[in-house]
Order: sequence, then structure tokens, then C-alpha cells
Amino acid sequence: MLFNTLKNAEGIGLAGPQINLLKKAFVIDTSPLSEDDITIEKYEKVFINPRILEKDSEEVIFREGCLSIPDIYEEVKRPSKIWVRYNDHSFNVVEEEMSGIVARIFQHEYDHLVGILFIDKINPVKRKLLTGKLNKIKKLSKTQ
Repeated sequence: MLFNTLKNAEGIGLAGPQINLLKKAFVIDTSPLSEDDITIEKYEKVFINPRILEKDSEEVIFREGCLSIPDIYEEVKRPSKIWVRYNDHSFNVVEEEMSGIVARIFQHEYDHLVGILFIDKINPVKRKLLTGKLNKIKKLSKTQ
């Protein structure tokens, strides 16, 4: 269900809570990015009960968006490298070091599982400037 919804939305990551699936799970699929940029490897995986074990102290800024908050893109600072543990689609325990775009998407989707949106991580002044747009999105989501 997560992968189908993600592919239909042409996104690169989707967490269960975004589609009212109350499970600690998310999916990543970099296919849309790798089609546009040959330097990005295709990466498609499901993460069940994920945990971030450690974060690198070096942080990088990257412009993020979210399927839950359409048409808003802002710069977010996140660790460039993380060490994670999760269960794969066969429920095997996997520990992995991640970096680059995959680490960024993992952190973004993991945040959904703990009730954090990317806009919670942006400069408070920028967030204040987005209040009107965010209120419109909130009103639209209530009518659907």
C-alpha cells in the first residue's frame, strides 16, 4: 500500500501516518530522482520499526518538500550521515550506515513517525511567513 501510494504521488518517500496507516513504517524510492540525475542511484526499500542509532556531527542544508505539504519547499539542515536499524520487508533486522540523499529521505520519513514535519525544522521567521499557505493546505485537507 505504501509503495503504490508513493508511486501514484510520484514521491520519493512516504511514511505510514501520512496515509492513516498507523504503523512504524515508511518507504523510500529514489527512482524519480535517478531519472533526472544519473549520479543518484536507484534505491527502493521498506523500513519497518526504524531507529536512528547515531548521527554524524556534520550537517548539510538541502531544499526539502513533502507530499503532506504540497508546493512548499524550504532549506533544512540535517546530519549528512546516519547509522540506522530497521526490519526489512522479510522482518530481518538490518543495521546500515546511510549518507547523501538516502540518509536525508530516511530522516525526513522517520520524523513523520515521531510527529515532526520538515517545516518544524526551518527557521522560525520563514515558518511564520508560510502561515497563510499552511492554513490553506490545512483547510483543503479538512474538506477532502
